[in-house]
Amino acid sequence: MGALSRFISPKAIAVIGGGTWCENVVRQCRDTGFTGPIWPVHPKKTELGGLPAYPDLASLPGVPDAAFIGVNRELTVTVTAELSKMGCGGAVCFAAGFSEAVSELADGAELQAKLVEAAGDMRVLGPNCYGIVNALDGMALWPDRHGMAPVERGVAVIGQSSNVLINLTMQRRGLPLAAVVAAGNQAQTSMSDLGIALLEDPRITALGLHIEGISDLPAFEELARRASDLGKPIVALRVGSSQQAQAAAVSHTASLTGSDAGARALLKRLGIAQVDTPTELVETLKLLHVTGGLRSSRIASASCSGGEASLMADMGEVAGVVYPPLNAQQSDGLRAALGPKVALANPLDYNTYIWGDEAALTATFTALCDAELGLGCVVVDYPRDDRFEAPDYDQVLRAVAKTGEVTGTPMAMVSLLSEGLSEAVAQRALELGVVPLCGMGDALRAIRAAAEVGARSGDNQRPAPVLQPLNGHGDPRVFSEAEAKALLSGFGVRVPKSQRAMTATEAGVQAEEIGFPVVLKGEGIAHKTEAGAVVLNLTEARTVTEAAKSMPAASFLVEEMITGTVAELIVGVTRDPAHGFVLTLGMGGILTELIRDTVSLLVPACREDVQSALSDLKTGALLTGYRGRTPANLDAVIDTVMALQKLVTDHAEALHEIEINPLICRAEDAVAADALIRMEEQP
Repeated sequence: MGALSRFISPKAIAVIGGGTWCENVVRQCRDTGFTGPIWPVHPKKTELGGLPAYPDLASLPGVPDAAFIGVNRELTVTVTAELSKMGCGGAVCFAAGFSEAVSELADGAELQAKLVEAAGDMRVLGPNCYGIVNALDGMALWPDRHGMAPVERGVAVIGQSSNVLINLTMQRRGLPLAAVVAAGNQAQTSMSDLGIALLEDPRITALGLHIEGISDLPAFEELARRASDLGKPIVALRVGSSQQAQAAAVSHTASLTGSDAGARALLKRLGIAQVDTPTELVETLKLLHVTGGLRSSRIASASCSGGEASLMADMGEVAGVVYPPLNAQQSDGLRAALGPKVALANPLDYNTYIWGDEAALTATFTALCDAELGLGCVVVDYPRDDRFEAPDYDQVLRAVAKTGEVTGTPMAMVSLLSEGLSEAVAQRALELGVVPLCGMGDALRAIRAAAEVGARSGDNQRPAPVLQPLNGHGDPRVFSEAEAKALLSGFGVRVPKSQRAMTATEAGVQAEEIGFPVVLKGEGIAHKTEAGAVVLNLTEARTVTEAAKSMPAASFLVEEMITGTVAELIVGVTRDPAHGFVLTLGMGGILTELIRDTVSLLVPACREDVQSALSDLKTGALLTGYRGRTPANLDAVIDTVMALQKLVTDHAEALHEIEINPLICRAEDAVAADALIRMEEQP
């Protein structure tokens, strides 16, 4: 664990402060099983949490490896400097009132900078955080209750909300939590630093993240690379999906991206699974702990109820898992195990004929679990353990475990309701190598997430570093369409032949020079169709002039009419300070925001990723010849996207957003029929 190892796995601990929080830390360390010395420090108290207290740091009998600083924010800086000077390994800074409170405290950011300076080479966690619980080594620099118990191996979770982490430690779903760390303000030590340190511990099997924001993008990319090198998966629960798109955006693209799209694109790019709820995080971590990630989302399901089989089918389709049809070998094996009365399918209702027959259950589950599956699932909810004994249900658990041993297929028990698998049952399942998944909906979404991780685990190709927005020089301006297209053309994007006209009469003259039919557009209007500032398929100079006179514009753009359209796409890029430049591909034209069929990537994206993203669109089949129609020139489409990315890379310091909408995709080429650029002036 490198420089953080002393801090995370200390031999001696100091607790500085005298309030209830500090007393709790002393008690939590003792209750969690810490066997090293704990040194409370307080200038007046002689005892704290049942241990003798020292009046100051200079009086300690040794140098602590880790410390909990539970004093006010100003004194926290002073104590941090003293600990650093004496050679302490790291300190939890509990106090608030630093950069997180700049709207209330004018000196918050300044005080945080002083804290970092005072720490020097010593690691600082926070400020404004609860700290660390390390159940592997029985250490809890944690000022409140937690629900963790000693484990020999398990998963780690890092978050920015101490209360969310407390609640996660109270889970009763059998998740083996090895370490929980609250990162707080990340003034010096980031989630990425902590994640790498934890994953390098051979006892940590997987990492969960609760992310409110990514402060250091290159460090986060390094975390993903290190996790991949170690073969340990990461799953993230990120908040912020409800935030509105950038307020200053004027393009369709920006209304379709924003920070959530950027975050999702980043996590996918880095091979980190993303979940949407805390319960999905817990269930996914259980899967990752046992399996390391599923090789696919192709699963089989068995239950003794047709209703459960139907629910698995319906909910699985929504969650994004696949139930492949039974092959001949599976069907033959199931028929031999179940007899002629059971209808064979996947998901399977094996009925109740074999209930209580452990050998028959094992034979059934073994026949169902084909070697190509990502996971085998058996649906079962145990009866209430406060009212019933259930030895026959334990037969199912043993049969599931035996199936995993015989077939090599990862196996899971899935309960309909979250309480259908008690904590005791879940722990027994884990001991047998079976994943206990609590609650059918959470389980199926967790399976999809674990398959996303597994699909990337064998990929030796590393994505290029994300292009980061550079500091600009001022406020951006919206380029005219003619300016935007000229810039695009300079990077190899095909644009229509066009001429600018300052009067309606001049527009008619320009149309004759270009050749009919033409398109007339009013300049300086972002959404031209809605404003009545675009007219298509004009075939005479007179009609061009008349159309120009009726437009709410002072100048005009006359362009060749592009015909032979196969499909219309939107291709755009927006600046996302937290995640780089977000590249959005989707159905274009006037229905872009209504249909909202888009996929987001981060710049730079390779040709293969762009092609894959286009195929992921619901309307992507239009590009490849839907129902016998003429296909678009896909290479030309991808060439356009790559050229646009080159433009973004060359103007990363000034570009805020760029959009081609529509990109008219034809059998012979792809043409940028309309374009918008918002960019700062460059010196």
